[in-house]
Amino acid sequence: MNNLVKENEARLFIIPQNPAPSGARVNFIKTNDNIRLRYALWRARGGNGKRKNKGTICLVHGRTEFIEKYFETINDFLQRGFAVATFDWRGQGGSERLINNKKLGYVDKFSDYIIDLQNFYSQILLPDCPPPYYLVGHSMGALVALLAAEQDRLMFERMFLSAPMLEVKGQPFSMDIMAKIANFTCYLGLGKLPAARNGDFSMSEKKFAGNNLTSDFDRYMLSVKLFNSYPQLEILAPTFRWAAAAFSAMAEAKRDDFPPKLNVPTLMLAAAKDEVVSSAAIEYLGLRLRIGRHAVIGAARHELFMENDNIRSQVFAAFDAFISERTEYI
Repeated sequence: MNNLVKENEARLFIIPQNPAPSGARVNFIKTNDNIRLRYALWRARGGNGKRKNKGTICLVHGRTEFIEKYFETINDFLQRGFAVATFDWRGQGGSERLINNKKLGYVDKFSDYIIDLQNFYSQILLPDCPPPYYLVGHSMGALVALLAAEQDRLMFERMFLSAPMLEVKGQPFSMDIMAKIANFTCYLGLGKLPAARNGDFSMSEKKFAGNNLTSDFDRYMLSVKLFNSYPQLEILAPTFRWAAAAFSAMAEAKRDDFPPKLNVPTLMLAAAKDEVVSSAAIEYLGLRLRIGRHAVIGAARHELFMENDNIRSQVFAAFDAFISERTEYI
C-alpha cells in the first residue's frame, strides 16, 4: 500500500497511527526570495452540502514542527466547517532546508518567516481558499503572526495564538541582551553551529517522563514514530544564527510601541506549566493589547494542541467562543 499522498512530487508522510485527513491537496510554492515551501490544503466539509462554509484556518507551526504533526488538529477544524491551509516554514518539515546540516534549525532573520507567510497568503489563501481567513499559530509561528500583523492587519480576520514565543524561559539576560550576545557569536563566524539546549535532542519513549511539551503519552509518541519512520522531518538544536534572529524578534515584540500597532482581534493562550516560553510575557502583552487578550490553560504544558483530551477541549472551547465573538466585544 502506498503511504504517500502526492501531487507534483510534493508529499505527506503517513504512518498507520497518524492518517492524513481525507481530501488533501499537497504541493510546493516558491517565495519571492526563491525558497521552496511545502503546503497542504483541505476543503471545508460540507455536511451533505447543507453546512455553510465558515472560512479558512491558516495554521502555522512552531519551531521544529511540520504539517503531519497537526493532522488531528486539522481534523478538528474541518469538523467545525472550516477549510484548512497550512505550510512548513523555510528550513523545516518538508520545505527547503537552508544549510548543509539539515538537522539544525536555521534562518537568517525572522522577517524571512514573514516572507513565507505573506507569500502563502498571496499565492494560496487569496486565490484558492474561501474567506474569511483566521490565523491559528503555535509558539514560533504565533510570534511570526504577531510581527506580520504589525505590518499588515488586513491579512487575517482574527488570530488565535497558542503559547506564543515572546520570551524563552531559562535565559540569563533579557531578550535584547541575548540577541546582542547571539549576534556577536554570529559575527565571529559561528552562526551555523548549534546553540544546543536541554531538550534539543531526538525524542524517544524514554524521554517522555521528563519532557516539557505535553503530558499526553500517545500524542508525544506520535512524533517519535513519525521521526523514526521519516527522519528527514526532524529538526534538533537551533543554530546561533536562528537564536540571534529569534531573540531579536522577541525583543521587538517587547517594545512599548508594539502592542498599539496590533489591530487584529487576537486571543493568546498561555500554558500554566509551560517550561519552554514565558507565560508571564504572554500575560504582559495580553494586558496591553488594544483589541485582544490572553487566557491561561491550567495544568497545560507548552504544546497545547498536543496535550491531553481535557486540555485540548479547553483550547477548542476558547477557540469556538473567540471565533464567534463580535469584534466590539473584545
